[in-house]
Amino acid sequence: MIYYTGDIHGSTLEIVTFCMRFKPTKNDTIVILGDVGANYFGDFRDNKLKEAFSKLEPTIFCIHGNHEARPWEAGDYDEVLWNGGIVYVEEEYPNILFAKDGEIYDFDGKKVIAIGGAYSVDKCYRQLMHWTWYPNEIVSSSEHAAALDIIDHRHFNYVLTHTCPTDWQPVDLFMRNLDQSKVDTTMEEYLDDVLRYIGGYDYWYF
Repeated sequence: MIYYTGDIHGSTLEIVTFCMRFKPTKNDTIVILGDVGANYFGDFRDNKLKEAFSKLEPTIFCIHGNHEARPWEAGDYDEVLWNGGIVYVEEEYPNILFAKDGEIYDFDGKKVIAIGGAYSVDKCYRQLMHWTWYPNEIVSSSEHAAALDIIDHRHFNYVLTHTCPTDWQPVDLFMRNLDQSKVDTTMEEYLDDVLRYIGGYDYWYF
C-alpha cells in the first residue's frame, strides 16, 4: 500500500501515530511530498526525525521541498537503485529515501515520476531573521530539461511534486499580505512544461 502526505516540517507526530494505528508493514510506503524537515538544520537536530522514522516498518519516500537541503548537501547520503530509479539514502537510516528529481520509479507495477522543489515565499523574512534558506530550492534549468527528456510524452500512473502547475495553484489560500508579483513562479512554470510534455497521467499528487 502507498500512503501520501506532505509538509510535515520536521514533525513526526502524525506519521508515527498513523503507523501505530494502522500498522503498515515493510511492504508499504509512505510518501512525503516535500518539506520533510529531515535535512533542515544540517546538524544533529535533524537526527531526531530520522531516528523516529527509522523505527517504523514502512519505507519513507521523500520528495524535496523548499524548506530543506538537497540530500547530497545534507549528510552522508549514497545514491542507490530502488524500484527502478536512483534514490538518496543514509546507511544509518535505510528506510528513509529521498527521490532524485526526474527519476522514474515502480510503485507496485505503477510508473511514477518525482520532481521536487518550490520557491519559498518567506525567503526574505528567513534571510532577515538568519533562518535556514537554501538557494537551490528550485530545480535547475538543466534538471528541468533532463526531466522533460525523460517524460517525452510518456504516460505515468503517478506524478509526484511539491508544488503544482500554474493553473492549479490555490490562489484563494495565498498570503494576503504578500505581494504576489514578487514571488518567483519558475517552478510552477517548469511544471506547466511537464504538463504539456507528458503523454498522460492517472494521478498527480503535490
